[in-house]
Amino acid sequence: MIPEEVENRVAKYFFHNYLPDEVMIEVVDKLLPFCICTEKEDLDFDELVRWAIEIIKEQLEDKRFK
Repeated sequence: MIPEEVENRVAKYFFHNYLPDEVMIEVVDKLLPFCICTEKEDLDFDELVRWAIEIIKEQLEDKRFK
């Protein structure tokens, strides 16, 4: 099994290098206000990830990566 730290680094690399700017902006616009207004220990990271995945899936529907 791949260590979680490695998976996180690969995902971060993909997120910052291959995700279209419009998708990145939409993810940030949705998540940032919630993150700013909520104490770190009160953040629901699972919910934030679900929101981001929902946006990414919706925006990248029918698109392919090489």
